[in-house]
Amino acid sequence: MKVLVAALGMLLLSTVPVLSAGFAQVMVPDPKGPALEAGIWYPSDAPASSHRLALYTQAVAMGGEVAGYGLPLVVMSHGTGGSFQQHYDTALALAEAGFVVAAVTHTGDNYRDQSATLFVSAGFENRPRHIKALIDYMQASWPQRGRLDPKRIGILGFSAGGFTALVAIGGEPDLSLGRSYCAANPDDWGCRTARETGTPPLVPPAAFVHDLRIAAAVVAAPLGALFTPEGLAGIKAPIQLWRGELDEIVPHPRHAQNVYDGLTTKPEYHVVPNAGHFAFLAPCTPALAKVAAEGCRDPAGFDRTAFHREFNSAVVAFFNAKLHL
Repeated sequence: MKVLVAALGMLLLSTVPVLSAGFAQVMVPDPKGPALEAGIWYPSDAPASSHRLALYTQAVAMGGEVAGYGLPLVVMSHGTGGSFQQHYDTALALAEAGFVVAAVTHTGDNYRDQSATLFVSAGFENRPRHIKALIDYMQASWPQRGRLDPKRIGILGFSAGGFTALVAIGGEPDLSLGRSYCAANPDDWGCRTARETGTPPLVPPAAFVHDLRIAAAVVAAPLGALFTPEGLAGIKAPIQLWRGELDEIVPHPRHAQNVYDGLTTKPEYHVVPNAGHFAFLAPCTPALAKVAAEGCRDPAGFDRTAFHREFNSAVVAFFNAKLHL
């Protein structure tokens, strides 16, 4: 009898479809700026094969058919000077778990163009607008938009993208805090960079763009020093908050901890032992390490590849729970 039960169990497991990740690259219209480069990952029944993605290699069904209906959407916002590719492994994990993932390259704040980073006021204003434009595109113009559930939308943001995610879900940063913050913390990476580049004082936009269609957020190593409790009061979406124990770019307790302390409803909070700021980026390839050494550098003894197995699993579990799969 035990043998029969085991055999039946193996048969059932063998009939469960195993999803791969489909992938497409698109250009997203931005009503107030140049079109936005974006990558889209999605669940697919098509077989995956190895394809280059900039300096990474990913196993995807390039242009494969989308599998399923009523699919949740997760949008992604990268850190300053980055690109849509930098969290590709997390996007793959989500797609293989049944999510559609759309990641944007922020115009003016990417590895090719740094004319509107977070060190100038336009960067603060542009980024949340880019996220809204991306969601608008996915719901109104993406050829497979009929596969999406418009009520199940999440966001993942890292570093400046973490700031972006907080604004997108209702946060109101106080840019006037930048001057006093840098006076008190002159050796902070952002403050040093602002001095070296001669950045003028930040000017708040007339209004920050929020998108309350977003129902849950993963926020990793955020630029969080410009948020007060009052500025975080408008956030209602559940948050999974992450920081590295040894983050040298947005150091403890001035950023992620400041966000945690200021939120009325406390987030799921993860502190990653022995992790630096860039731990949340996809593990580096040798080619990438040659051109982006800082983003590939981790504290001695930290295994980014092993951590990403845990991180990706936790992100998938969070969105599964909060977007009600």
